[in-house]
Amino acid sequence: MYLINSTHHQDNASTLASSSTSVPYPDSKTSLFIAFLLLISFIIGIITNGLYLWVLKFRMKKTVNTLLFLHLILSYFISTLIIPFMATSYLQNNHWNFGIAMCKVFNSTLSLGMYASVYFLSAISLDRYLLTLHPVWTRQHRTPQLAYNIIIGVWICATALSMPFLFFRETHDNGKGIVICRNNYAMSANWESKEIQALRKWIHVSCFISRFLLGFLLPFFIIVVSYGRVAHKIKEKGLVKSSKPFKVMMTAIISFFVCWMPYHIYQGLILTERHSLFLQLALILTVITTSFNTAFSPTLYLFIGENFKKVFKKSILALFESIFTEDSSSEKTQNLNSGAEI
Repeated sequence: MYLINSTHHQDNASTLASSSTSVPYPDSKTSLFIAFLLLISFIIGIITNGLYLWVLKFRMKKTVNTLLFLHLILSYFISTLIIPFMATSYLQNNHWNFGIAMCKVFNSTLSLGMYASVYFLSAISLDRYLLTLHPVWTRQHRTPQLAYNIIIGVWICATALSMPFLFFRETHDNGKGIVICRNNYAMSANWESKEIQALRKWIHVSCFISRFLLGFLLPFFIIVVSYGRVAHKIKEKGLVKSSKPFKVMMTAIISFFVCWMPYHIYQGLILTERHSLFLQLALILTVITTSFNTAFSPTLYLFIGENFKKVFKKSILALFESIFTEDSSSEKTQNLNSGAEI
């Protein structure tokens, strides 16, 4: 759902027709459809991610697995909170009425959620790799404290990679009563200078390449190699008779690729500066896949664990019992298996 980090609005032709890396926004029908998809994903994402966070935080033992998954879901939840602002902008013909501060915070937060989620997925795949191929090392060093250090490192890296949008993002009145939240990569008010246009284009391309390499290619490589080695080890040693672990790993790899590749394709198409039907379709596909990733991926990753499903069902049952019955359900809640792991 990180759809407007790299877009500019094409202002009056006299000043911005030749500006680099500018692309028109979608038409009204497309904007309405996108806003509808975003609002649906917001409702589902808030409910599901909120419930997962509650179970992971208050109903499960603090282990390496639960800590990594907790912060993975937290990154999804943060991204979900931004969706209403994006949907509102699309519903108002891409008008931004939340001010320049929110314009900057909005886009940097979107990038923060993206980087954090893909890096936590990478960390989880590396954890699986170490558990399977280096069991002796994991017994000695795989501790919650190590997980906390990794978590802090991921959030620091994600924050650092998201900082540029605090500087690049700005609001602009196009002279027709519409305020645009856009990127100004050169951080210059001069849109007519050829030198500034060239600089703006160069920085935009650099941001796209760095985001693709660090936000997709690197984590995808880590996930594929880690799960590939795990699958090979399992098959070689005959550790399991069922094909379920292999299906789970393939699902994780495919879902990561399908959810994030359309976004980077769309960002690449923006660099061509051509407004075409293909660009519109790429935008819609990006909304669908990234919204699905935020709202439904937690179900895919969390419900892999049988213990999590058991604790989740018991926790939800206890929650509803406490709401709809007069008797206290504290004893039932205390009897939940709070020491279960994913």
